[in-house]
Amino acid sequence: MMKLNDDRAGRLILGLRQQGVTEPRVLEAMESIDRAVFVHEKFLDQAWEDQALPIDCAQTISQPYIVGLMTQALDVQPRHRVLEIGTGSGYQAAVLSRLARYVYSVERYRSLLTEAERRLKELKIDNVITRHGDGGLGWPEQAPFDRIMVTAAAPGEPTELLHQLKPGGILVCPVGRGSVQRLHRYVSLEDGSFRRESLAEVRFVPLVEGTAREG
Repeated sequence: MMKLNDDRAGRLILGLRQQGVTEPRVLEAMESIDRAVFVHEKFLDQAWEDQALPIDCAQTISQPYIVGLMTQALDVQPRHRVLEIGTGSGYQAAVLSRLARYVYSVERYRSLLTEAERRLKELKIDNVITRHGDGGLGWPEQAPFDRIMVTAAAPGEPTELLHQLKPGGILVCPVGRGSVQRLHRYVSLEDGSFRRESLAEVRFVPLVEGTAREG
């Protein structure tokens, strides 16, 4: 696997490990993706810092620790089909692409999706399938999924998305209406119910219904 020849990447990965992101496949995936490809030019000097950064449409590229924490909690295996809600810059999809067979990613901002597609193509990532649409509705035509990751805060239980999980599947999602939310991990059980655990306090933009009007 490609490794970036940059001491900053190594320092970031070490920092993630010290914070509890210890799964080797997740760390290798994050180290193999050049985060600088996904940030604005004016923030390039901060690309390998452990902090969220602004992108277009008042969205953000998530803090690497949060990307690592959520990816580790999702427990993605090589043959899995993963649904991502909120393509954003494309960074999280790129990380997931190193771990899964296919990643299906939905974004409500067409301009963000176009840029994310360009970046993924630049990195020769060809197992991410994208869609412009309402993330809250998931991608029913491709369901059920082995794993689902939501990169925006749902106001309540993500019921529609939970029903697109396979039995035994896992969904990771921030939940809450305030500026601070709880990151939840749901496991789909054989009887159709779900087991939920709370992982951490997080800060995400809200998951908004519909597609965005731009321009």
